[in-house]
Amino acid sequence: MSGTPTAWSNWAGNQRSTAALVARPRDIGGVVEAVRTAADAGRTIRAVGSGHSFTGAAVTDGHRLDLADLDTGVTVDTARRLVTVPAGMTLHTLNELLATHGLALPNLGDIDTQTVAGALSTGTHGTGAKLGCLSTFVTALTLVTGTGEVLRCSADAHRDVFAAARVGIGAVGVLVEVTLRCVDAFVLRAHERPAPLSSVLADLPGLVEQHDHVEFYWFPYTARVQVKTNDRVPVDDRPLPRWRGWLDDEFLANTVFEGACRLGRAVPALAPGISAISARALTERTYTGRSDRVFCTPRRVRFVEMEYGLPRAALPAALDELRRIVDRLPFKVLFPVEVRFTAADDIWLSHGYGRDSAYIAVHQYVGAPFESYFRAFEEVATELDGRPHWGKLHYRDAASLAPAYPKFSDFLTVRDRLDPHRVLTNAYLNQVLGS
Repeated sequence: MSGTPTAWSNWAGNQRSTAALVARPRDIGGVVEAVRTAADAGRTIRAVGSGHSFTGAAVTDGHRLDLADLDTGVTVDTARRLVTVPAGMTLHTLNELLATHGLALPNLGDIDTQTVAGALSTGTHGTGAKLGCLSTFVTALTLVTGTGEVLRCSADAHRDVFAAARVGIGAVGVLVEVTLRCVDAFVLRAHERPAPLSSVLADLPGLVEQHDHVEFYWFPYTARVQVKTNDRVPVDDRPLPRWRGWLDDEFLANTVFEGACRLGRAVPALAPGISAISARALTERTYTGRSDRVFCTPRRVRFVEMEYGLPRAALPAALDELRRIVDRLPFKVLFPVEVRFTAADDIWLSHGYGRDSAYIAVHQYVGAPFESYFRAFEEVATELDGRPHWGKLHYRDAASLAPAYPKFSDFLTVRDRLDPHRVLTNAYLNQVLGS
C-alpha cells in the first residue's frame, strides 16, 4: 500500500473517482496480496493504467491498483521474436526496448502512452486490412484472478482464459505479465494527402488492399478527407525534416488546432468554417521513419471519443448516416471523424471477432456538448451490427451487447469461475457484462 493520492481522473477528464486505498505492488506476490486484501475488506479492486480510456473501465471507489512499479523482469528472445514484459509497461517504453533489439510490434495505434495491459484489455488497434488488434500479438499472459490465484495462459494452457483475457476489460483477472509476438524492425513510408470523400469511398476496397495500413479523417461540414497510407519499405531514405514534423504535428495539429477548437466552442457558428480551413491546412507529404515513430503521433488536444467496429461492407452506409446526423445536431462538431480497418480475429470480446472490420471514431473537444451526437451515431452503428470499443464512450448494456458477440456467454462463464465474488468489478463492468 502507498501514499499515492486516492483521487484519480483519466486523460480526457471525463472520468473521476476517489479510491478508498491505493496499492502499488512491485512484484506478482504484491498483486496477489492487494487482490486478497480488497476481498477480505469486502471491497472491489480495479487496475489503472495511464488513463487513456474514455469509459469508466478504471473507475473505482474501492481499492485502486497501480502497476507502474510492477517488475516481473524483461525477456527478449530475438531468435523467436518474442518479448515478455510487465503489463504495466507503457507502449512507448516497449517500443524503445524492442528497437534496441532490432524488433518491433507488427502494428500500433496512433498513441503510445497506454500501458500494455490497458491497451490489450480494451481491444486497442491500429489500422491494416491484414492485421488484427494488438491483442492478436499476445502469445502468453499471466494474470491474477479475483480469488488471488496466479494463472499463466496461452493457446496451450488455460485456453479458455487465454481467449477471454486478451481482451478482458480487466474482468477475469489483473494482467501482470505479457508475452508478445514481434517482427524484425521495419521502416514505413507514410503518404498523407487531402482528397474528396467521394473518391476515397469509390476506391475504398482497392485502397485498403493495396496498402499495408490505411486510415482517413473526414472533416465535418465538408466533403473532404485527409488520407494516410503507411507501407513497408527497405530503407529510411526520406526522413521527415525536423521543422516539418514540428510544423505539422506540433504546431498545426496541436497548438493551432487547440486554438481553433477553443474558438469553435466559444462561437459555434464558426465551426463549419474552421473545419473547412482544417481540411485544407494539412498539405500532402511523404516521409519515411522507424515504424513506431510513424504509427504514433502526439495528441495534446483533449477530447472525448466514441468508436465502433463495423462489418467492413457497412462503412459507406454508416458514413452517409453520420453526415446527416452532424448536419442536424443542435450544436457543432469540432473534431474530424477517423476511419480505420482491421482483420478478423478469434478473441472472444475483440471488436473484430470473426469478421474484417472498419472502425469509425467520432470525437468532440472537451467541454463541448457531445452526448446527443454520440447517441445518434450509436443507434446507427448498432443497427449495422456494430460493436463499441471497450475503452471509448458508449451507452450499450449487457443485454444489448450479448447478441453482438458470439462468445459473450463463454466469456461470462470464465468470469464467473475466475471472479465469483466480483472483486474485480465496477459500475462499467456491471453495465456491459452484468453484475
